[in-house]
Amino acid sequence: MKDLHRPLGTLSDGENAVELYPEDAGWTHTGLRVLLLHPGATRTLDTGGFEAFVLPLSGSCTVEVDGERFDLAGRDSVFTRVTDFAYVPRDATVRLSTEDGVEVALPMARAGRRLPARYGPAEDVPVEVRGAGSATRQVTNFGVPGVWDHADKLIACELITPDGNWSSYPPHKHDDTCEVVNEEVYYFRIAGRDGVTPSREGFGFHRTYTDDGTIDEDVTVRDGDVFLIPRGYHGPCVAAPGYPMYYLNVLAGPGADRSMAFCDDPAHTWVRDSWRTQALDPRCPVTTAEGRTA
Repeated sequence: MKDLHRPLGTLSDGENAVELYPEDAGWTHTGLRVLLLHPGATRTLDTGGFEAFVLPLSGSCTVEVDGERFDLAGRDSVFTRVTDFAYVPRDATVRLSTEDGVEVALPMARAGRRLPARYGPAEDVPVEVRGAGSATRQVTNFGVPGVWDHADKLIACELITPDGNWSSYPPHKHDDTCEVVNEEVYYFRIAGRDGVTPSREGFGFHRTYTDDGTIDEDVTVRDGDVFLIPRGYHGPCVAAPGYPMYYLNVLAGPGADRSMAFCDDPAHTWVRDSWRTQALDPRCPVTTAEGRTA
């Protein structure tokens, strides 16, 4: 099995911060690109057999595809605001441009159908507070089934875990022992001591494992790292005190219908019931379309 933890730089092709296609991961469906465009720059991309979201991580950009133009109002960082985004189809030529510079993620999935391009305004993105107590976190559901159904296979969402908290907990899985099979990418950004600006100074922890022990990974993750989850339980993700954690989840699988259905590790699912008696962490939600809440 290929390495599941891909630290910053190991997926760079010299031009893009992350260039991950299914063959790089050793699987079939899910991928991720992260691009940096300097002020005034343009970039033309061919999507090939992949549908994708265009998701600004920092800065704003314009997306031109299939005769459509979408001006995406972005953000200073993933810790400051929920952003606009766009959906772009397979077999398309996409032109990205920016006035002030942008770092943009393209979560992607191998698609069978070609759907029209579409704009997603930040104001329409639901922000969910999940968990309780030290497991309180924000889930930004911009590209999940039931919220964004304009996709063939692609599923994506963002999470923000306040410093010191746990997320992706209880551990859960989406593999062939469950109702739904999905390959999943975690793309991490870790804020520095100001709680806003991504920095390699901070860190967090991530765990993925299987019942049979063939996968048993406990890793330190830093800003810009990627973790691949082909199967097995994943979680928790733990944000070290002082360093809030963000991650972009990208999922896709062979099923006819998009779904995020999961199976908890039965040893830990009882934790969900304990949340009923715990208060929510008041730091969540961290962001909305209007900006930071604190």
